[in-house]
Amino acid sequence: MDLTALLSAKTAIVAAGFAMLLIAERLWPAERRLGGWPRVARNGGLLVINMALAPLIVVPLAAWATTWHVGIRPEWWTGAWAIALDLVLLDLWLYGWHRANHRVPFLWRFHEVHHRDRFLDVTTAVRFHAGEVVLSAFARTIPIALLDIPLTSVLLLEGLLLIATGFHHSNLKLPRGFERVLSWLIVTPSIHWVHHHNIVRDTDSNYATVLSCWDRIFRSRSPNPRTRAMPLGVQGEDELSFLRLLAQPFTSRRREPGPDSAPTG
Repeated sequence: MDLTALLSAKTAIVAAGFAMLLIAERLWPAERRLGGWPRVARNGGLLVINMALAPLIVVPLAAWATTWHVGIRPEWWTGAWAIALDLVLLDLWLYGWHRANHRVPFLWRFHEVHHRDRFLDVTTAVRFHAGEVVLSAFARTIPIALLDIPLTSVLLLEGLLLIATGFHHSNLKLPRGFERVLSWLIVTPSIHWVHHHNIVRDTDSNYATVLSCWDRIFRSRSPNPRTRAMPLGVQGEDELSFLRLLAQPFTSRRREPGPDSAPTG
């Protein structure tokens, strides 16, 4: 399958996944307050910009990185199981990158746009500043090149990442027992809800994207359970208009991060 066909297949699968999540979270909502249409329009505006960047910067950078062939990938690292290992390693990289976005003040300036959302639903999953999208695309070239990860694995991860991000940002109410079991394997809405709690100690925790194990391994899992009373957003900061969100990384004041690790419960 050529690159165009792979991209088309990934786009179709992700679009179908998001459509199902949008329907499901409205049929079985965890929280009925969603902030109204102006909020959705802000998030949608950021999505439009980032969709334009994907074919111009994100995809070409990933394809370029797969051609470096640094040479540390052993010959036996091939086949279907190798793709699964690629996905696990890239997910680990995403955990570290996400954590860096909270710890490094320059990166936080861009990532803060995502966290200023006062509500959580599927649209929050696409609410990222264009600067963060570009920085993430450049950062992802490092593991792709060092591990000689093929473009097939990269596109699979991107599709998986987008669907997982839509899922754990969704306002979907899951049966408590089912979500408790599922959370031992992957990041669920309740886990990520705590990450969007506007108390810094919780904001700076629960960094995992797909596999939930990374926060347990690196002791960054918040011990606090999700509650409906948890206010979301950035501590001490209000939501901004669309144009002010675009300017936010270039005007924000310095943020003092919370403790480098959250105690595990």
